[in-house]
Amino acid sequence: MADRPTPTLTVVMPAYNEAGAIREVVTGWDRQLAALGVPYEIRVYDDGSRDGTGDLLAALARERPALTAVRQPNRGHGPTILRGYREARGEWVFQTDSDGEMGPESFPLVWERRHEADLVLGYRAGRAAPPARRLVTAVARWTVRLCFGAGVRDANAPYRLYRRAALERLLAAVSPDAFAPNVILTGLACRAGLRIVEVPVPYRSRRTGASSIARLKLLRAAALSFLQTVRVALSRPAR
Repeated sequence: MADRPTPTLTVVMPAYNEAGAIREVVTGWDRQLAALGVPYEIRVYDDGSRDGTGDLLAALARERPALTAVRQPNRGHGPTILRGYREARGEWVFQTDSDGEMGPESFPLVWERRHEADLVLGYRAGRAAPPARRLVTAVARWTVRLCFGAGVRDANAPYRLYRRAALERLLAAVSPDAFAPNVILTGLACRAGLRIVEVPVPYRSRRTGASSIARLKLLRAAALSFLQTVRVALSRPAR
């Protein structure tokens, strides 16, 4: 098969046990991106799902030329995102999750701000999240402020558009096993003085399935993310 042309935009999407939502989410993104009129690719990484998500993605990839479905053993959300970032080919790299909580209809608002920024963050607006998840968001926000001297509204937002050249520079300082790499990358972007634009994106509760992170595990994850972010903050900045 001939190599695909280099896209302008790569969308990176991790997926774990999202069989109930994945078709609607991926097709929605594919339609929205097609309307942009720029070359794009969607890379969805099935992170060892046990509910048939991988098979659904493989079938979707046969229907949709812009979609690349990647299967891997379970590595965790953070390492999967990092793999996607490193394999992205586009001049611009966008990351979102596969649960449908932040929809594709807001992407044009992010895309149109790209020339003002190295990183466009879509922060979760009108968020009806449970207390434990709101706490994790607050911890991420204050961790970035404390460790890097600057802050954003939603440091771990899974709705972010990077200029690829800027992303590659930041990735050099992030361990491939980082639990919450987006928090670290946000902090590094602040410390490097990159141009960051924030755009409100409506947040909605998932309509199918359940979060793969239980409340206690979520709180432990927040602690691990804090420690990993502090470790990076105390290291020498990448040049």
